[in-house]
Amino acid sequence: MKKIEIAEFGGSETLQLVEAPIPAPTGTALLVKVAAAGVNFLDIYQRQGSPIYGLTPPYTPGLEGAGIVEAIGSGVTTVKVGDRVAWTMALGSYAEYLIVEESKVVTVPEGLALEEVAAFMLQGLTGHYLTHSTYEIKPGDIALVHACAGGTGSLLAQMILLKGGVVIGTTSSEKKEAIVRALGVEHVIRYDRENFLDEVKKITNGQGVDVVYDGVGAKTFDKSLLCLKPRGMMILFGAASGPVPPFELQRLNAAGSLFITRPTLAHHVADAQEFKLRSQAIFDFLLSGNLSIRIDRRYQLGDAKSAHEDLASAQTSGKLILIP
Repeated sequence: MKKIEIAEFGGSETLQLVEAPIPAPTGTALLVKVAAAGVNFLDIYQRQGSPIYGLTPPYTPGLEGAGIVEAIGSGVTTVKVGDRVAWTMALGSYAEYLIVEESKVVTVPEGLALEEVAAFMLQGLTGHYLTHSTYEIKPGDIALVHACAGGTGSLLAQMILLKGGVVIGTTSSEKKEAIVRALGVEHVIRYDRENFLDEVKKITNGQGVDVVYDGVGAKTFDKSLLCLKPRGMMILFGAASGPVPPFELQRLNAAGSLFITRPTLAHHVADAQEFKLRSQAIFDFLLSGNLSIRIDRRYQLGDAKSAHEDLASAQTSGKLILIP
């Protein structure tokens, strides 16, 4: 089989297509023929060698995907050969075949395409826990969503609107603005030509927002804090522009007894039951037509380098996937 391998941490050039034997599943593991694998900023952070992820090269990147079960270990009880399954937080997805634990997959319902599901798992589950657990959106809540045309941002916006919240979305071009407005977002701020803090204050009549969803990081963090109303919550869930430097906690007091959190998906799907419940919830959203996923670009497995470069360029709007 073919797979992507990272022999050492570094830039996109470290993503190399290699040949490897097809592995055999044992115990409670499955062998899945990968139909599509999602490309995420988390893959880039890991490739760059951030110590918080605890990876040691060589390894195959990719944390989400969907495919068809080819073989099962002797201890597997809930999945059979031929089942369509999807997964997230399972390293090694940039490959034609993947060994994955039974507890880390969910069965894909009829009516959903495997490519669509592969594009949805990590970001869909992220959107779910951010809007249902980290800060549970209530009718009338106002949320600032950065990079609203992106994969996670667009799903966040849709989920907030479904729960009766109000979205203020930031984006950086006319094309992306059209994408955000097509989601039903009324308030769109073009941060390429407007100060998003000033615009948020205008839209909210100086009151600020209840919650900020920020996956951008260093470039937006300081102004994002100032967008919050007293006792509002800052949710920093990514660092596309770089990590936020250390800051003085007293700033949270001075700005209105603010809350801040840095959550991650892994802690919200670590339990197999919670993973399956969240997955079923997002599948139901997709099947009902209440959520849509926009696949911006598809790449062959050997083009993983281009996929990482395109994602890092901030010129994409929607999901990038690899097709082995």
